[in-house]
Amino acid sequence: MLILVNRLKIKRIGLLLFIIVVLCISYFLQGEEVITTSINIEDPDEEELEKIAQWVFDNRNKANLGKIEILEGMYDKGSTNGLWAYEREIWKREYLDLWAEKQSVEFKNIDSKVFLRSVNQIENGYQVGLAVTTEYIYDYKNEDVDENSFRIGTYHSLDIVENKGKWLISGEWYQDPFISSSDVVNIARDNINKIIPSKEKKDLTNIDNQRKKAIEYADNYCGVARPPDYNFHYNENYKNYNSLGGNCTNFVSQTIHEAGMDSTLAWNYKNGEGSEAWVNASEFHNYMLYSGRGTLIANGTYEEVLESSYELLPGDYIAYEKNGRVGHNAVVTGVDSKGYTLVNTHNPDFYRVPWDLGWNNEEIRFWLVRVNY
Repeated sequence: MLILVNRLKIKRIGLLLFIIVVLCISYFLQGEEVITTSINIEDPDEEELEKIAQWVFDNRNKANLGKIEILEGMYDKGSTNGLWAYEREIWKREYLDLWAEKQSVEFKNIDSKVFLRSVNQIENGYQVGLAVTTEYIYDYKNEDVDENSFRIGTYHSLDIVENKGKWLISGEWYQDPFISSSDVVNIARDNINKIIPSKEKKDLTNIDNQRKKAIEYADNYCGVARPPDYNFHYNENYKNYNSLGGNCTNFVSQTIHEAGMDSTLAWNYKNGEGSEAWVNASEFHNYMLYSGRGTLIANGTYEEVLESSYELLPGDYIAYEKNGRVGHNAVVTGVDSKGYTLVNTHNPDFYRVPWDLGWNNEEIRFWLVRVNY
């Protein structure tokens, strides 16, 4: 009897120790384990696939907020595409850190909402098409100010494969909103660190009605970047040129026109098509300046135009020039708590995003233009 009691005690103690170990391991791995959700390979559950994709973005957001080690167990680094996708996320984290340092801000939270658009079965797994809206929340260091936020919308093709009972990312393709940035490290941050925090929020309550209409239109139709309680579509009254080279300038033209600027023979949208000056980034920029409908505030490198950027008003636009040619346009939609200019764009979709984010490259020149409504 004594032997039996002792054996029972030993079993109970052993079971208790086992539970403690499992709990400790679970706590240690919380938010950092690789994808382990079970999926029926022959009959995939789309709801479950969407949950896995949501898990991916939740954990990558944690990595961008400081837990970079989370990325280690999420990728199939034995494959070329998996390794490339992993390295791009490492670079993205480094870029956001450098931009935040330059800006004198700290990211407080990053939150993504994932929407499943398509599912295709591939070897050992799935390729899922996703629409993702991500909100970034930040505040300025050592300042008692309100939190600031912006949203970026992206479309992803994500490959996940089964590996020893776990799901790993073996490839990912999307238009990276930060891809045009590579030289933020070369910006003279010491000087910029003094300029940006010294500014104050701009009062925009007295802007004219046309500029207010520009804000309303640009916010309503900035696609996947819009807050989730809105419809994510573009304005269906206009053609979407993303598959034909990009929709950024079409979006800026729409915004300016819907805010009250009349079309002309050169700049117009008729019969389901926009004119060259309406849809082409360089042609639009030249038209606005040479027609007198736009007035140049400043142009140059980021450091050269930073001070002038505070003169921009909602409804104005910024042209981004690389290698001597304007290839992107964005419409101004507001300011943050330090008066820093925010913009909306298409491809990628931006909602109230700091105007230089994703464009910190020494080859980029910025054109800041006042729109004369």
